[in-house]
Amino acid sequence: MPKDDERMEWSNRSECVDLRSLCDLSRRRVLQGGTAVALASLGLASASASSSRLLGFRGVPPSTADTVVVPEGYEAQVIARWGEPVGLPGHMPPWRADASHSAADQAAQLGMHHDGLQFFPLEGRSDRGLLVMNHEYTDEGLLHPDGMAHWSAEKVRKSQAAHGISVVEVTLRDGRWALVRPSRHARRLTAFTPCALRGPAAGHPLMRTAADPAGRTVLGTLNNCAAGLTPWGTYLSGEENFIGYFAAPTLLDAHQRRWGMGADWGYRWHEFDERFDAARHPHEPNRFGWIVEVDPFDPQSMPVKRTALGRAAHEGATVAVTRNGRAVVYSGEDARFEYLYKFVSRDAIRPGGAKANAELLDHGTLYVARFDADGRGRWLPLVHGRGPLTAAHGFADQGQVLIQARQASDALRATPMDRPEWVAVNAVTREVFCSLTNNSRRGTEGFPGVDAAHPRARNHMGHIIRWREEGDFDGETFTWEVFLLAGDPMNARTEAQGNIRGDAFANPDGLWVDPRGVLWIQTDMSASVMGRGEFARLGNNQMLACDPATGEVRRFLTGPCGAEITGATMTPDGTTMFVNIQHPGEPENDRSDPAQPTQHSRWPDGGRPRSATVAIRKRDGGVVGT
Repeated sequence: MPKDDERMEWSNRSECVDLRSLCDLSRRRVLQGGTAVALASLGLASASASSSRLLGFRGVPPSTADTVVVPEGYEAQVIARWGEPVGLPGHMPPWRADASHSAADQAAQLGMHHDGLQFFPLEGRSDRGLLVMNHEYTDEGLLHPDGMAHWSAEKVRKSQAAHGISVVEVTLRDGRWALVRPSRHARRLTAFTPCALRGPAAGHPLMRTAADPAGRTVLGTLNNCAAGLTPWGTYLSGEENFIGYFAAPTLLDAHQRRWGMGADWGYRWHEFDERFDAARHPHEPNRFGWIVEVDPFDPQSMPVKRTALGRAAHEGATVAVTRNGRAVVYSGEDARFEYLYKFVSRDAIRPGGAKANAELLDHGTLYVARFDADGRGRWLPLVHGRGPLTAAHGFADQGQVLIQARQASDALRATPMDRPEWVAVNAVTREVFCSLTNNSRRGTEGFPGVDAAHPRARNHMGHIIRWREEGDFDGETFTWEVFLLAGDPMNARTEAQGNIRGDAFANPDGLWVDPRGVLWIQTDMSASVMGRGEFARLGNNQMLACDPATGEVRRFLTGPCGAEITGATMTPDGTTMFVNIQHPGEPENDRSDPAQPTQHSRWPDGGRPRSATVAIRKRDGGVVGT
């Protein structure tokens, strides 16, 4: 957010490593040889590229219909719509179709623009559990009956209440999912929920404000994007493109410029909540851009921003476990020419759940990725005192390294990337995937050129990379390849054709590897390109299944008009998949006309479009995807 690539932040003016002179052979291998050749060169491909044994469904065609389409033999049920009460005991305000519910109502209802989500089974069951989901941003034209007219403190409060995270309890009865209301687990976290700061940057001078002179408690979490699940039973949420919520001072310092301060996404929160005025409170932006950890089973627990994982425009956080039991957290930064990170915990995961691991993510080492042209890569440690990360170069301590992780990564000459988004890990094969959704500025005048990891100029289509750590997930070196180049083979421009083995798509975003090893790919084409030019034949956004061993891709789901497909999780028995449908009916400028709220979509109920969760099941009760 904003979804239009042309409006995405680009604040990386550093002179990072340029591999153009080194990548010709690698680039030809990817563009001409295709996925199977690239994988075979690293020993990652199977012996056969025949039809996949993992994908047991017939793919669906592209669609422009204002509905969700799934394969024959499946059904998709809509649950957990924006504005439904989450189930707080004694406070369950109903949805109002004209969006006239109040800020106080919204704080007890599911938020807007559902994004990453996870299913937490209750007592190990597959028919009862908690759905925890992010609410990335808001469309003020839909959120208020008259949009941004007569802007007020109440409207700011309602917008803030529609951000954040929801926890709802769900149950399966007679093949249909339903929210359990009331529920002792139900919870809303919003842009004014107190969150603790923990780790090396907690209490740092750059985190202190007039309202919080100790620098240890932040009011709110916002722009929550992708989500991760920890082995100890907690939820990780990435605070993504937060900088545009802040009104900028007239003169920007170097730190503010490096973080894109000055972008104006039109929220106008600062007019009635002065902490979003960076001229008056210059440290407040430093308190956002973190990974937030939530214990969904304890509604009284305070969310924690884990500063050891670094500050960034975090898409999300994905956890892997080393053979000796330590946690490794991967996270991409969804901004043009920014970075891919990995955190390795100092200590092993302890038995005993969330409470036993309450400090696990506060101690460890954060790394940033460098992709070399020879198919090898290195994780560069973001550790104060090592290399250029010293006081002499402007980094006073480890807290400052983490708060200014972009500047630290610049200094280490990490690889600037094409909007690294979700990271997915196959715990069995120990392969790691990352989606690079697009970057129209790549290789154009005044911007970084192509390199081995980003082989296409004007990368409108996006791609997926894959790597394997050397030794274990905590290894400091890895081997990698471009796994897949998205695109449409019917496009005239070679660099927009892609090399997909199967159903065409563009702009990969959400990624998830299910327990059977299927790589699920979700797309996020913006409304400004959907159905036009090089995107003309791709239809609405979609979800696809890929067999990583063969590279075969099949389209599993298509979404309604203007919607992004995001978030994927399953019940333990694999018979239900939950997926989020975000911002149906989104217009080109990201904000709807309040006088015509149904102009672009009426999904899911025939009225005002609403983000919602979809529960997908096979009619025969089998495992999804088989």
